[in-house]
Amino acid sequence: MTSKYFLIAMMLVSSAVYAGIPFTHGNLKVDGSGRYLEHDDGTPFLYMGDTAWEMLSRLTYEEACAYMDNRVGKGINVIQTVLLSELAGIRDTTAAGVTQLINGDVCSPNPLYLAHADSVLAYAEQIGLYLAILPTWGDKVDKQWGNGPEIFNEHNAEEYGRILGRRWASRPNIIWIIGGDRGGGGKNRAVWNAMARGIKSEDKVHLMTYHPHGEHSSSMWFHDEDWLDFNMIQTGHCQQGYDIYRRMMLHDMALKPVKPVMDGEPRYEDIPRNFKKEDGRFGAADVRHTLYQSMLTGACGYTYGNNNLWQMYAPGREPKCDARTYWYDAMNMEAECQLIHFVKLWHEIPFRGGYNVPHCAVPADEYGCDEAVAFITGDYMLCYFPGGNSWRLTVPDTFGHLYAAEWMNPRTGQRMPGGISEGYVVDVSLPEDGNDDWLLILKKEK
Repeated sequence: MTSKYFLIAMMLVSSAVYAGIPFTHGNLKVDGSGRYLEHDDGTPFLYMGDTAWEMLSRLTYEEACAYMDNRVGKGINVIQTVLLSELAGIRDTTAAGVTQLINGDVCSPNPLYLAHADSVLAYAEQIGLYLAILPTWGDKVDKQWGNGPEIFNEHNAEEYGRILGRRWASRPNIIWIIGGDRGGGGKNRAVWNAMARGIKSEDKVHLMTYHPHGEHSSSMWFHDEDWLDFNMIQTGHCQQGYDIYRRMMLHDMALKPVKPVMDGEPRYEDIPRNFKKEDGRFGAADVRHTLYQSMLTGACGYTYGNNNLWQMYAPGREPKCDARTYWYDAMNMEAECQLIHFVKLWHEIPFRGGYNVPHCAVPADEYGCDEAVAFITGDYMLCYFPGGNSWRLTVPDTFGHLYAAEWMNPRTGQRMPGGISEGYVVDVSLPEDGNDDWLLILKKEK
């Protein structure tokens, strides 16, 4: 098996994009608008994440490198992963051949396990990736599911945070994520605040956010905390429409003080809808909907997820959430290969300073589909149609009625003429019959 992984690594490393490593631009920070992220030198930063919760515990160093090489080629620049993971017990041996803690003591992380994380961090830096590290999964604070046990209290959480902050304060490619699929209220609040406080006492440089449980946001408990640099929502694996972004993301964007917001865990590719196999599985179109709808609402980034990859499913492991494909065979599924098309668009069109356009279009045919979402930034108006054939589009007066129009296929990235050139209220026909999604790009005529 190991030889197979080495072969994968050798095949994938050649396709990795090594140019444009971002760390020469300085540390990450929130930009002046309070909506987006940038480097110290002002270079914009798109957080394009991938969910690899169990990478550090379930993959060897060589396997982790193979996986990360594959991610870079897809435009991903942030890997979300966990030190004290959900599926590996605190006394279990990890893929690196060591335990995560010494004698189950949170104030004694195993130096050999931290050295493994060091090596993965170093390779990630080499190929231009950030690791967004969760110090622990939520079951170690609040055991609703997972292996547990509940081992954190306010005192040891702060000390554990200090240990990690001290170790990695000088690394260029760290983002901190407190939480781990749990709420931040009740007895949990003091623990999470203490852990964040401990990290920040040693590391005053790296960004920090909070990963909540499904259909919740970090803002519900921590928006006013100084340590929370940007809000993370989890729209989860049940909701299938834009309404959840209206309910959660637009809500967070209206809060004061202004902070960036992103969906850190939307519908995973290949996960059963509502966690029930009989309801079918989320596919590539579902993922694209969450990507374009959240980003055109005004998000500072997005995190892709794959049901087989988050858990690093492999032979001999219990499949969680009905995983069915081994992780090394799941690295090139349809939706994850389509992320790069949006990444290229984001680097082409300046998103900073833009704003969402509510209720931009209404369907004009028999197709039942989700809501269209639009975004205006500078000389561009982007409108994402999740399906249908015919729509009536309203272009705001502030944008103007003269423009060049172009269609982008979110599945391929290909462009074609838009077929419209003027008007405030226009009838739009999607390029192909059917019920596929399309992005309309309008460029204002000067």
